[in-house]
Amino acid sequence: MKTLSLATALHLALTVAFAPAALAQDTLAPAAEAPAAEAPQAPGAEAQPPAAEAAPAETPPEADAPAAVFTMPDLPVIGVPVPGGVGYQPAVTEVAHDMHWLSHMVHTIMVVIVVLVMALLAIVILRFNKRTNPEPGRFTHNTRLEIAWTLVPVLILIVIGSFSLPILFKQLEIPAPELTVKATGNQWYWNYEYPDNEFSYDSLLLPREDLEAAGYSQDLYLLAADTALVIPVGAVVKLQTTGADVIHSFAMPAFGVKIDAVPGRLNETWFRVEEPGVYFGQCSELCGKDHAYMPIVVKALEAEDYAAWLDWAIDEYGGTRGEASVAEATAPAH
Repeated sequence: MKTLSLATALHLALTVAFAPAALAQDTLAPAAEAPAAEAPQAPGAEAQPPAAEAAPAETPPEADAPAAVFTMPDLPVIGVPVPGGVGYQPAVTEVAHDMHWLSHMVHTIMVVIVVLVMALLAIVILRFNKRTNPEPGRFTHNTRLEIAWTLVPVLILIVIGSFSLPILFKQLEIPAPELTVKATGNQWYWNYEYPDNEFSYDSLLLPREDLEAAGYSQDLYLLAADTALVIPVGAVVKLQTTGADVIHSFAMPAFGVKIDAVPGRLNETWFRVEEPGVYFGQCSELCGKDHAYMPIVVKALEAEDYAAWLDWAIDEYGGTRGEASVAEATAPAH
């Protein structure tokens, strides 16, 4: 009995000794998990959500702007060489019209001179041969005739020069441009840069099997390129040319343009296209073994179509819109 009493007394003593600590732990744990007491709210103040529910709202990510979509309008093919052709491509710029007129005038003068010389030769042959003129004349010169055949050619050259020099100056004096493009000749393709919009792209010959997919017929093989130089109709375009390796030459017959692209040098000319359409040219300098495979394609668009193409090109090639719109600059005044 004594042993049982002692054991019971020891158990009771240990229970009493450790009971406060256990009670303290049981009391602290729920307190830590309980939410903090809400502060008293002033009358009239708006109720604030609990701290656990006041998570900051996520800002929805900005949706990417939709990429510009452009479909090239159906353009007539205007400036293109034709089999057996002996004339010029249709002139679609002011300079080209003047050049064609000057060429026709000079050729007319040449035809008149040739006919006159042939007539004089025929007269000499028929009237002064040995049979019809057995006694030849003994004179050696004729002063009036010598003055005439000296002055007449001089006057002809003055007439030709008085018309050709203004046209030459018109080619070289560039009006205030509404668009500047830079064409760089490479072996053997062109690179077109739009400095105002800070983008550029390459233009390479289209293989024969890709012509139909790009909208060209088979007879345009060696003339068609995978990308074209795109310009607006009615705008003054300043064309700058240079070469990246050897001398090339940018030639567009319908525009009256043929200018060398020389490495280390920046040549420039201008044109203003009158009609929307597709125009073809080629490098006109012997620039290496693939010289014949370096075509030039220019597509002239109406101002509204050009503005749409420019938006697409900026998205495609990574450029900027620029300060002014060519569509606005070329729009007719009301």
